[in-house]
Amino acid sequence: MSAGKLGLIAGGGALPLAIAARCDVEARPLFVVRLTSFADPHLVRYTGIEAGMAEIGKVLSALKAAGCTAVCFAGTVSRPDFKALKPDLKGATLLPGIIAAATRGDDALLRKILSIFEAEGYAIEGADDILGGDTLPAGALGRVQPDAVQLADLKKALHVAEKAGELDIGQGAVVCDGLVLAVEAQEGTDAMLARVAGLPADLRGSAGAPKGALGKAPKPIQDLRVDMPVIGTRTVEMAAAAGLAGVGGIAGRLILIDRAAIVEAADRLGLFVWGEDRS
Repeated sequence: MSAGKLGLIAGGGALPLAIAARCDVEARPLFVVRLTSFADPHLVRYTGIEAGMAEIGKVLSALKAAGCTAVCFAGTVSRPDFKALKPDLKGATLLPGIIAAATRGDDALLRKILSIFEAEGYAIEGADDILGGDTLPAGALGRVQPDAVQLADLKKALHVAEKAGELDIGQGAVVCDGLVLAVEAQEGTDAMLARVAGLPADLRGSAGAPKGALGKAPKPIQDLRVDMPVIGTRTVEMAAAAGLAGVGGIAGRLILIDRAAIVEAADRLGLFVWGEDRS
């Protein structure tokens, strides 16, 4: 991890909080840009600003004034209604190019946004690097091991997620007894799992007889510095509520938010957490 001051562009969810906490532990100077309507309110305890998604000039000026040398983009952000955005002068200048990139998909949009900050001289740091490379290891993370059927479901879920990722759709899929129950799109993993929980009981598992798996995989086209998949305790809890037997991803390509808490939740709920070895 760089020793320079970090500018954290924070969306929703637990990942920005984990990054901020790691900076505290490492005594690394931090400046947080809290994206309006997305960032967790607890981030207000850190020095920073709140900014709208199109207030790019405000953000760049604040990062420069704070002495940041690197930026990290972390957290969930929904694609905006570009017509409803209220850009500042810099944002208005850049918005046509951003909108054009957005028509080519989320990956093109992210790359365009990254290029804006790189052009200003900022290094782009991935959340996994800041968190000390705390990604999913190969094999079982907790005490629960998947059986052959469950592992086959996970492998298929990962395959489906990767195929969906090739089309810039999403990062996750749920498979049960070989049947694809859900593919993640713009709604995100939590909403997808809630959707699975609402399916007829004969299609999925239950608390007493869990089956099926959630697989999360990065889009083959995406920049992993910005959009590597993430799981946390909420992922495990919602997978259990949906009757799934476990969750998993590709080893080294799935960020863990609080490894110990994930293991505790998985062991307590009887779910496996599995890293598929692609080495």
